[in-house]
Amino acid sequence: MSKKANWIIGGIAVVIVAGAIYTFGHGSKSQSKTVTIGVMAGSKEEDQIWDAAIKTAKDKYGITLKTKKFTDYSQPNKALADGDIDLNAFQNYPFLANWNKTYKTNIISIGDTWTTPLRLYSKSYKKTSEFKTGDQIVVPNDVTNENRGIHLLAEAGLIKIKDTNTATPKDITSNPKKLQITPIDASQTAKSLDDPKIAGAVINTNYAISAKLDINSAIYVEGLNKDSEQYFNFIAANKKDKNNETYKKVLKSLQTAETKRLVKKFYGTAEITVWDYKK
Repeated sequence: MSKKANWIIGGIAVVIVAGAIYTFGHGSKSQSKTVTIGVMAGSKEEDQIWDAAIKTAKDKYGITLKTKKFTDYSQPNKALADGDIDLNAFQNYPFLANWNKTYKTNIISIGDTWTTPLRLYSKSYKKTSEFKTGDQIVVPNDVTNENRGIHLLAEAGLIKIKDTNTATPKDITSNPKKLQITPIDASQTAKSLDDPKIAGAVINTNYAISAKLDINSAIYVEGLNKDSEQYFNFIAANKKDKNNETYKKVLKSLQTAETKRLVKKFYGTAEITVWDYKK
């Protein structure tokens, strides 16, 4: 074989190897730019907010952001810890603290998003003062929202409770109307209003919207103040990924003026963006 032929064959081999290296490297980079974030199944309006973030992630940062929807609060953190998703966005700080303690996980917040004030609804009454002796009120039964719901009833002046951040009906110290406070699964609180035996229900906003309740029909709304900062929602990651630059860009893709505009358009005061909240 001539030297010229050897040179040509060698050149072809170099090109093939270089092409293989480029393809492998390019594929790895693309894979690292795809991020899956777990969210709660909600309304079409919420989908539009995430669609806007997905577009920003792609157009501004070259990130393919995908959402994976869950139907109850027990799923997204498990999926995150197991590596089935990269991030999630559904919870507040007490919920995460309890989850990490219970399941020995290392999940952290990488940035605040919004908060959804808890609300008390009733199909029987227009004001909290109208509740009658012995009426039954349901609250969510997960640790965080049960505490939050009990505190809301206390703020509304219906009961008095011990000074605790893990309140349950057992912590009620004064109940003048002998109200029956019943914890049930959060996903069932909205549906419970159809039961004539239920006079009121403390309902998370996502479930209220899914049940097509009029947010403005709530007879009591949790206030936004320094004490409620713990209930801010955020994007969560595994602790090992706290400095992941791609994930930080996903956060920035959501923390935008467009997100703020859409949240206000769709939810009014039902949901409030808080990443620029002055603490």
